[in-house]
Amino acid sequence: MTASAASGRGADPRRDGYEPDPHRWRALWVTLVAGFMSLLDVTIVAVALPTVQRDLHASPAQVQWVVSGYALTFALALVTAGRLGDALDRRRIFLLALGGFVIFSAACGAAPDITLLVAARLAQGLAAGFMAPQNSALIQQMFRGAERGRAFGFFGTTVGVSSAAGPLTGGAVLALASGDQGWRWIFYVNVPIGILAVLLGRRLLPRTRRSGRGRVDVPGVLLLGLGVLALMYPLVQADSGGLGGLWWLFPVGGAVLAVFTWWQRRLVARGRQPLLDPRLFTTVRGYAVGAGVGTLYFIGFSGVWLVFALFYQHGLGYSPLRSGLAVTPFALGSAGAAVVAGRLVDRFGRLLTVCGLTAVIAGLGGTALLLRFAPLTTAWWVAAPVLFLGGIGSGFVVSPNITMTLRDVPVRMAGAAGGALQTGQRLGAAVGTAALPGLFYLVLGNGGDYRAALVTALGAALVGMAASLALATFDRQRDRHTRSRHRTCPDEVANDPVHTRQT
Repeated sequence: MTASAASGRGADPRRDGYEPDPHRWRALWVTLVAGFMSLLDVTIVAVALPTVQRDLHASPAQVQWVVSGYALTFALALVTAGRLGDALDRRRIFLLALGGFVIFSAACGAAPDITLLVAARLAQGLAAGFMAPQNSALIQQMFRGAERGRAFGFFGTTVGVSSAAGPLTGGAVLALASGDQGWRWIFYVNVPIGILAVLLGRRLLPRTRRSGRGRVDVPGVLLLGLGVLALMYPLVQADSGGLGGLWWLFPVGGAVLAVFTWWQRRLVARGRQPLLDPRLFTTVRGYAVGAGVGTLYFIGFSGVWLVFALFYQHGLGYSPLRSGLAVTPFALGSAGAAVVAGRLVDRFGRLLTVCGLTAVIAGLGGTALLLRFAPLTTAWWVAAPVLFLGGIGSGFVVSPNITMTLRDVPVRMAGAAGGALQTGQRLGAAVGTAALPGLFYLVLGNGGDYRAALVTALGAALVGMAASLALATFDRQRDRHTRSRHRTCPDEVANDPVHTRQT
């Protein structure tokens, strides 16, 4: 079966025994709300860090762990959590993780000192990491064919908008909850929404059919966890000199991940179930390229919001709310485009990603130039139209790329595949959030002004996005070459394992 057939175009979704769940669309919204909360918490806290530091009498290094600690444990849990959902019950893992997220959110809000706040954030990130891969896996389980593309469109909207909306949401909460204790409501707001999601999830989410593959690869869990930790720890410690003092962890992490890859291949060769099946990257059409496109894109995408916050709040003296409003056009463009892209991905495929990346590069590049040369009194609204263009482009990147990366993944591997994809995105986000603000401060400290620092940091973000565009363009050209081969020699292409869905 060819890739186009595998994705559901022109195929009967019931052919593999699939029966549509009557509650599937309502169940999807439950998972998306929970996913939105968990991803929003990556960036929403950033605008409140100065208030947290003053209220809890914390050092800059301590308060940075409120953000970076969450991102670290989030990334560490993803692949293992996805594999557990595949082996056991995605519904149960999702509901337990969501319940834990609610409890630890309340603990964050009630924390009396910085030590307990950081501990609660580490636990909250772990719960979010266990919840996140179940979202994409449940979409694989509940939907087929064109419906799956629409569902992933909504999922992509959630991923893109939650990251972009963090500064605005955090600023709005701080504006409504006045006083030094107002930052606590950034965490408390998760509690009623999370409780409602748990109650609805118990009623609507489908159970996973046990496949008999309940054994978890413990050595693989340890190796992957150590490898990801070694790569991320210097990044989350970047503000405390981690990149200079802990650089040696990068080659250590690479070596551990190489051993992890060898171990996974060894398990497959022996007919045993690995934590992350290497065949995802070699035989499932679009997975390896999609993971690479997403990782490279998130290097630039995630870091620009901190750079904008620094420029508007410190450079122009904006309040957190006004700073968030200044980047709202991007979030609005991304939200609308992602929903539309979910309906178009089956028709246009990788072309959507190529066009989207081109628009993001044009939008952010144009924003950088306008903020560099336009009068500061009118800079935010002068930049709004091109920032909106960048948001539209982002909506055509995140949503279609997630769909094309995961749509041909077998349902039995959906959790681990979604976890690995998001791990790459979290690693990319960690690189971006460490490198771009660091570059911003470097230019500022060497005699540059805020405008020069902004342009330099955004220029670095565009390098990552340009690399993502190059990879997406290569994949599109390969697809066109494959279609040409199919017209001249259909039997040869039909037997090519790279273009065959793994079942």
